[in-house]
Amino acid sequence: MRRIDDEERRARLARRHGIAPEHRHSSLTEAVHGVLALHATEPATPHLSLHARVDGLMKQDVETALYKDRTLVRQLAMRRTLFAFPREFVPAALGAPSARVATTQYKRLVKEIAATGAIPHPEAWLESAREAVLAFLSGGREHQQSELRALVPEISGTMTVNAGTKYEAESHIAPRLVTWMGAEGDIVRAHGASHWRVNRFGWARMDEWLGSVPERPSERDSYKQLVEAYLRGHGPATERDLTWWFGSTKSAMRRALADVEAVEVQLERGATGWVLPDDVEPVDPVDPWAALLPALDPASLGWKDRDFYLDADFAGSVYDWAGNPGTTAWWDGRIVGSFVQDAAGSVELILGSDPGQVARRELENQARRLEEWLDGERVTAIYKAPITKGRW
Repeated sequence: MRRIDDEERRARLARRHGIAPEHRHSSLTEAVHGVLALHATEPATPHLSLHARVDGLMKQDVETALYKDRTLVRQLAMRRTLFAFPREFVPAALGAPSARVATTQYKRLVKEIAATGAIPHPEAWLESAREAVLAFLSGGREHQQSELRALVPEISGTMTVNAGTKYEAESHIAPRLVTWMGAEGDIVRAHGASHWRVNRFGWARMDEWLGSVPERPSERDSYKQLVEAYLRGHGPATERDLTWWFGSTKSAMRRALADVEAVEVQLERGATGWVLPDDVEPVDPVDPWAALLPALDPASLGWKDRDFYLDADFAGSVYDWAGNPGTTAWWDGRIVGSFVQDAAGSVELILGSDPGQVARRELENQARRLEEWLDGERVTAIYKAPITKGRW
């Protein structure tokens, strides 16, 4: 059995994710395909993740992809997380991970609405509410969730959630309804209501935003497409990595691995990984490199098992209790620290143990590159690395 050690895995990461300066991608499209999808919970992460991977990228290039060309589409999918997918992967996302989220959201909504006792047929009510929202958004209209709640009478009500617990509270129905419709692919996050660093978007009908209704593959074919794309950028990956990343079941992932004819390889620490059948050959080493990546970057969140690029003793310095990474500083394929911006927008490194003079110099070069690109704009992350506490 072919053995892929940690050093080769780091070389693969550097090349395929395009985060080593000498191996950056030539275009936004190439960069996104290299990671399958960009995490988009943090509004600035897609822009910053792409800047880290593409030389010469302008902020407007990302805005054009999101809003004019619409080659990048924000979609709630794996692990009920918001991603920016290449447009061609949206049907597969809707066919499997998003559908899984939508089913969970729908069942929860039905249960919560039924518990109020005010609506005798929750399923029928939800369908009529859905139709009302779609009708209201017809003709290319875009509205934020709060505006929909105010302007569409059918979804203006409230309900009691977490009844009988200390978390019991009155909640508007609209946010949960909009989340469900977004996961279903009825509606999609459209233009931003503010600048690129703010998470305020209007909602539009997906069929109008994309020009047609995405034709969804079966769940099995959807996972086949997505797992193939994931392994192209992340292989080797373990079954645990796949199950976690896709928020799916072991059986679904095993079926997808069989469908793409994945090849079993041996990893360090006795683990078993999988690569695509045309990706078995060794990858050449990469010269030492530095990178600064935003919170929730695809490299920081690409695998469940991160031992090959993250020392276990240092994980708690850059990941929160739930496993969400803040900003990360990388040297030679390993996370060695984090970074913040001061009040003036200057990028400041916060490192763990001293990585050495060369590493510090190269990381400072990346800090100046990012600082120049931001040009005085300040990004405040929602998810902050614990090591940066008190520095934001």
